[in-house]
Amino acid sequence: MDTKSPVMPAAPLQTSAERIAVPILAAISVSHMLNDLIQSLLPAIYPILKDNYRLDFGQIGLLTLTFQMSASLLQPLVGTFTDRRPQPFSLVVGMGFTLIGLLTLSQAHSYPMLLLGAALVGMGSSVFHPESSRVARMASGGRHGLAQSVFQVGGNAGTALGPLLAAFIVVPFGQGSIAWFSAVALLAMLILFAVGRWYRDRLVELRAKPKVAQKTSPVSRRRIALSITILMLLVFSKNFYMAGLTSYYTFYLISKFQVSVQDAQVYLFIFLGAVAAGTLLGGPVGDRIGRRYVIWISILGVLPFTLLLPYAGLFWTAVLSVIIGLVLASAFSAILVYATELVPGRVGTIAGLFFGLSFGMGGLGAAALGQLADATSIETVYKVCSFLPAIGLLAYFLPKIEKARA
Repeated sequence: MDTKSPVMPAAPLQTSAERIAVPILAAISVSHMLNDLIQSLLPAIYPILKDNYRLDFGQIGLLTLTFQMSASLLQPLVGTFTDRRPQPFSLVVGMGFTLIGLLTLSQAHSYPMLLLGAALVGMGSSVFHPESSRVARMASGGRHGLAQSVFQVGGNAGTALGPLLAAFIVVPFGQGSIAWFSAVALLAMLILFAVGRWYRDRLVELRAKPKVAQKTSPVSRRRIALSITILMLLVFSKNFYMAGLTSYYTFYLISKFQVSVQDAQVYLFIFLGAVAAGTLLGGPVGDRIGRRYVIWISILGVLPFTLLLPYAGLFWTAVLSVIIGLVLASAFSAILVYATELVPGRVGTIAGLFFGLSFGMGGLGAAALGQLADATSIETVYKVCSFLPAIGLLAYFLPKIEKARA
């Protein structure tokens, strides 16, 4: 039998009886869009950097690894610290790192400077995601899945817009035009300053209220550890596969179908738009039918399409990539909210852990797949990755939290 459920300290969150703070949720989603728009510029300009600096695929993968690791390693630490000491204006500071990283990338004249710029953008992300996830949950009015999806879809929209803007701004005007996007970072800092003021005032409000009873996890410590491990493996499967699509999709289309760089980036935009739509659907559907089912369907359900993708023509490659992005992206919001319900009161830690894991797995995946592409071909990379969603079978072992609570 399961041992006694652990007692977790309660976080200062709104109850479902309170209303959703729509302006704050919209602001944090827009900020996420601007943050991830900047981040997505890096993979979108890989073809330019590859030609300018004569990089091989291994060096392209190392660029992604540097960005992803600087983002992933710090996020759990930031999340744990801010669980204990919330920092309302840390979001502005994080965006400042992103701004400096952008300017560094625009003026870089060597590969080490490119790595430094990528690392600075990653550091900005490491601060942004844990604290902004906490703000989204505080503004949710108890509809945590919906709030997380609205927050996430902002990031996915930014990720989709980045390659499109790169195609029509950076490709024609060159590497120096990356500096123009510093205006985007400054706009995000202004929005996040306003969010920080609301966050600060909300903390004062909540601290003035009577202490609420501590929340407990619906399952035992042993089941929590097992479930978190399974969720991490599912995130690994999702993000390793997505790293292959995001980092090398343009190269795949250029190599296999001889499309132009601009056309390839438009195809990447379409794929990332489907990812954004899938993210928006995942949270509300999870609120309605249960997050465990969404996790199960979105990871394992995409397997037939990933297996077909390496053998499709250009038209069906575009169609299949849209289906894959739509279905696979619906998992992350559900995974994140499911994990916070497993470990109540640790929003920052869980958000930092899973966002950090996402970035880390994406970085490792990009680096490993880059080496594989150099040794074989881009087409081989897509064939190898097509089996990764089979890891979704592990979702069967996740506990049914709703029944456990009842």
